[in-house]
Amino acid sequence: MPPNTQTIPSLDLTELAQRIKTEAMSLGFQAAYIGSGNTEHHRERYQAWLDAGYHGTMDWMTRNQDKRLDAAKLHPGSLRSISVRMDYRPEGDMQAALDDPNRAYISRYALGRDYHKLMRKRLAQLGKAIETWAGEHEFRAFVDSAPVLERQLAQQSGMGWLGKNTLLLNAEAGSWFFLGELFTNLPLPMDEPFETQHCGSCQRCLTECPTDAFVQPGVLDASKCISYLTIEHSGPIPVELRSKMGNRIYGCDDCQIVCPFNSFSEPTREADFQPRHSLDNITLLELFDWNETTFLTRTEGSAIRRIGFEQWQRNLAIALGNAPTSDTVISALKKQNTTATPLVKEHIDWALEQHNHSNSI
Repeated sequence: MPPNTQTIPSLDLTELAQRIKTEAMSLGFQAAYIGSGNTEHHRERYQAWLDAGYHGTMDWMTRNQDKRLDAAKLHPGSLRSISVRMDYRPEGDMQAALDDPNRAYISRYALGRDYHKLMRKRLAQLGKAIETWAGEHEFRAFVDSAPVLERQLAQQSGMGWLGKNTLLLNAEAGSWFFLGELFTNLPLPMDEPFETQHCGSCQRCLTECPTDAFVQPGVLDASKCISYLTIEHSGPIPVELRSKMGNRIYGCDDCQIVCPFNSFSEPTREADFQPRHSLDNITLLELFDWNETTFLTRTEGSAIRRIGFEQWQRNLAIALGNAPTSDTVISALKKQNTTATPLVKEHIDWALEQHNHSNSI
């Protein structure tokens, strides 16, 4: 739907802000909030997290700190951050997938098309729409693509609160949504920050984490998080964590699945976020049988492709090591071991040891 191209007389910023939110909804976002682009008050907490080494090998998180905390330094002239929300939860029983050790569990955000390009394109459309009403203005769209504290920006714009699992939580939508930002130099009126934390005494996200990755409420040791291990970490998975990963081969949703607020979330209406190639209901053995060409073909346009075939096989080898022992599983592991890279071979050998131990009991 094209934006209303009527300009706003004398640039009524309150009316403009409302028009921006309405246009964001028409572009497929579920909500839009306006806040400051400055998150300087998070510097001390963020630096303490880095100093503790909780970022693992994600060295990029240590760089560009000033830009990360001030929109005007990342994009000169920026005064406001327009935070948008796009829901992505598909239909289906996630817990059933986790409970079947022969099935592969892939984080729900990665089952469909990669959200980065889709959201960035629509944010750019929103920026252009603003130009038709307010005249030329400076803007820049971000979707997990620059040093931006997006959850903090969304919280201080009023979208929700930072939960004990470190995710942004919204009382109506839970946490099954992507975030994006549009930095602008327009002095738009800001929404009230969300100051109240509604998690109460609930500890489910902390206690249900498979690898005990939460140091305390709101503090995640990423180096123990399955999402980090399966996606961001390219080397060997620590041996002591492998058996805890279960059948999770790309990301982990446990701290979202158990969150009471996610019972209020609605399935996505976005066609591009629907599962592709039956990735929401597929066996570990079927995925382990993919060669690199199949992997690249089936993950085209998907966030999964970014980890590459070697990491994909590494993750699957661990999951098969955690699967019930069978001749079929052992045969598949041995077959792949003949052509595996040293990294994958290390994890296949571990998986075979698990089944040898199981057979000896």
